[in-house]
Amino acid sequence: MKNKAILFILFAFAACSIAQAQSDNSVEVVFNGTSATVSVADNISQYLTVTQQGAHVSIAQSDSVASEITYTLSGTSTDGEFYMSGSYKATVELNGLTLTNATPVYSGAAVHIQNGKRINVKVITGTTNTLVDAATGSQKGCLYVKGHAEFKQQGTLNVVGNVKHAIKAGEYISLKNATLNITSAVGDGISCNQYFLMESGIINISGTEDDGIQCDLEGNTATAITEDHEDEDSGNIYIEGGNITINCAAIAAKGIKAAGDIFISGEPVIDVTTSGKGTWDEDDLETKAACGISADGDIDISGGTLTLTATGSGGKGMKCDSVLTISGGDITVTTSGGLYYNNGTIENTNYTGNTDNVSSDYYSSPKGIKAGVKTQVSNNSYTYSGGMVISGGNIKVTTSGYNGEGIESKNYLNIEGGEIYINAYDDGINSAQDMTITGGYLYSLSNHNDGIDANGNVYLNGGLVYAIGSGGAENAIDANSEGGKKVYVNGGVIIAVGGIENGATYNQPKIQQSSVSSNTWYTVTYGDNTVAFKTPTISTGGGHGGPGGNSSGLVISTPSTPSLATGNNVNDGTSHFEGNCYVGGDRVGIYDVETEQQIVNDPRVFSIDGRYLGTEVPSTFRGVYIQNGKKHIKLQ
Repeated sequence: MKNKAILFILFAFAACSIAQAQSDNSVEVVFNGTSATVSVADNISQYLTVTQQGAHVSIAQSDSVASEITYTLSGTSTDGEFYMSGSYKATVELNGLTLTNATPVYSGAAVHIQNGKRINVKVITGTTNTLVDAATGSQKGCLYVKGHAEFKQQGTLNVVGNVKHAIKAGEYISLKNATLNITSAVGDGISCNQYFLMESGIINISGTEDDGIQCDLEGNTATAITEDHEDEDSGNIYIEGGNITINCAAIAAKGIKAAGDIFISGEPVIDVTTSGKGTWDEDDLETKAACGISADGDIDISGGTLTLTATGSGGKGMKCDSVLTISGGDITVTTSGGLYYNNGTIENTNYTGNTDNVSSDYYSSPKGIKAGVKTQVSNNSYTYSGGMVISGGNIKVTTSGYNGEGIESKNYLNIEGGEIYINAYDDGINSAQDMTITGGYLYSLSNHNDGIDANGNVYLNGGLVYAIGSGGAENAIDANSEGGKKVYVNGGVIIAVGGIENGATYNQPKIQQSSVSSNTWYTVTYGDNTVAFKTPTISTGGGHGGPGGNSSGLVISTPSTPSLATGNNVNDGTSHFEGNCYVGGDRVGIYDVETEQQIVNDPRVFSIDGRYLGTEVPSTFRGVYIQNGKKHIKLQ
């Protein structure tokens, strides 16, 4: 009797296990070589039509389906596919699936969801899945979803697109937690319409022949941003977290491209490298170039770590046609390609001629960051749109190719905060209209032009500005004086190696000298404040990069009367601009014992025990030094 009871329990347990394996509203497809096993739950079998040729599986949902069905795909096939059609939302689970479509039957895609609703694509946690589409066919993607695809869970999905895109959705795509690896694609790595949202997860894209991530409009007219993106068709890209690594080598390819706006917030890590050259656009009759992050609308960055590298001719780090707003984040942009020239007949990937009389349609400069659009209406008439506002963040821009400006706005440019470091071939920072600086820290060095240049007025109202021109006729800070514009120095700490254009208006004290030593530390003192700065290497001809010598002038302007001394005389100050400037801290110098006034223009630095660390001071000298806010008598 006891043995019979045990057998009954075992039988009951086995029956329960079978029931759990095939739950309601579920379909299981297990691929195995040239065949596949399809299991359909009893409660939905009447609503599904299953067609199969070897490992090529097609499932059609009837319009009577009124609840969500979960399709679980697993196993391996070197010649198979999964095709599903229907009119109700569904879930597709990738549970250790390796699927290559070699000879298309229903579609050339490896997974094709011909369902215009929401599709949950669950990349099951802990699994690795690989999809490869057919080399022939008209499929839009290796993984194609006609509706909107929501990628979830913490598995890994590897995708190869042999005909067009690797992953394509007819509507929006969202990603949370999953890892998507695109190893090659004839088109984009990831392509969608409406909007793209990444909350977390990992995206690695390489080997594409077009853009890395691209989002277009589904319709003809963009909608506004909606709550929870409900019914939104904006063409926007939202990146709120996760890690993105993109390497695009295609001609004029974009790493991340939006038909609308791009919003980067939170703490995502984004690393985009483009290496393709520019090209001639036969439709728009103008040159196009590669770019790390590009938007037809605005770009808004409030957080994250961005590393953007462009090595191709004419390549840019980041650009938008409307307003670029940076309020946070760490951004590093490097461009090293030459200037790209193409007039539709002649191409030159390293053009070094004068572009003043060349149509802007014929060339693309390797700029770091660019915003806005300047449009020529007639010979001497232009319209300006877009602009740039920087109020926070840490920004570093380096350009080395011909005509490579660091930061450019084709309209206004406002700097209200943040820290900006620019080392550029051409203008360090440029605006087509007025430039206004009210706060933050700005270091702008040009190796062949102006450190700061505006075709409108330059308003220096606050912050710390350290600008370095290339010497000769190029200034550290320049405005369009030929057009009746000028520089207004109203506030802040201004250090201009190479001078400020003639005719500038100063509404605060300044000092000016005709020359400045190369590769030398100087300290500016005004009131109780100190700023130490180091000059770059200056050639004897007044430019950068040669042996030490003198440049063509130095202008310093501060809120109260400044004094200038040679040497870094700021103790424990805050480092800025890659260690080229120290702000604040304690003043260090020699003071008269009785009057407590500084008695030498070049302050001497002593150690804490009173020993002089520089040139020997005569023994007859009586004085004190101040360090860490304390006065110390010099020991004789």
